[in-house]
Amino acid sequence: MGFFDRLKAGLQKSHARLVHEIQRIVTRSPRLTAASLEELEAVLIAGDLGHALTGQVVAAVKRAYETQGSGGLDVVEIARREVARSLGTVAATLGRAPQPPTVVSVVGVNGTGKTTTCAKLARRVTAAGESAVLAACDTFRAAAIEQLKLWGQRLDVPVIAGAYHADPAAVAHDAISAAQSRHAHYLFVDTAGRLHTKNNLMQELQKVHRVMDRKLPGAPHETLLVLDATTGMNALNQAREFHKAVPLTGLVVTKLDGTSKGAWSWPSSRSWPCR
Repeated sequence: MGFFDRLKAGLQKSHARLVHEIQRIVTRSPRLTAASLEELEAVLIAGDLGHALTGQVVAAVKRAYETQGSGGLDVVEIARREVARSLGTVAATLGRAPQPPTVVSVVGVNGTGKTTTCAKLARRVTAAGESAVLAACDTFRAAAIEQLKLWGQRLDVPVIAGAYHADPAAVAHDAISAAQSRHAHYLFVDTAGRLHTKNNLMQELQKVHRVMDRKLPGAPHETLLVLDATTGMNALNQAREFHKAVPLTGLVVTKLDGTSKGAWSWPSSRSWPCR
């Protein structure tokens, strides 16, 4: 079974439950009443579409009912169309610095899949014929450095690392020097997981970015926030707080094969779904 087949199978359960609830509301009565619209709104919010997108869908359903009546009214198709329209059509591609290396900082809370995402991004650029370096700036999580080194061995990509509990900013500084000396196209910086509510940890992340900018003006050129799809709409709070600390340029949504929440939640043209 291929990746997209597994992804589809993982999403099927929550998709089927949401579709069933929508169809139950619409087919229960020949008329679309204020009560049924309110119930539809509740179901969509419970399905984690969020208030803004739910409002779009309900308004579109109401317009369709007013123009064509209940006959042939396909609420699921209307919802699908509104979600697709909100997602945009711009291709998600990594940026490129005027002169290599392009430094990509990968940030997020604990357990979202930042280390694996760094490896996947490195695999992506090396498959395109470009070179990459990985920086193990998570010096706190047990086995984080070993995990990144293992990915580096599998991908034949160099990994720059320090000792555990070392200053992550110093590791980032050394990693940029190493990427420059190797004439690498990309440097992927794996940062430690941190709660967006912990001010001291967010300040530490800002320090890492300041040091990179001093070493290579303009770095990091990309700052990607890794989000666990099972977080749902609460991920907006994470994005908001991380963006305040270190301006984000893109999102990576992981674990999409376990839930449809992430698929509904992000109306962004700069996001990459990573398993």
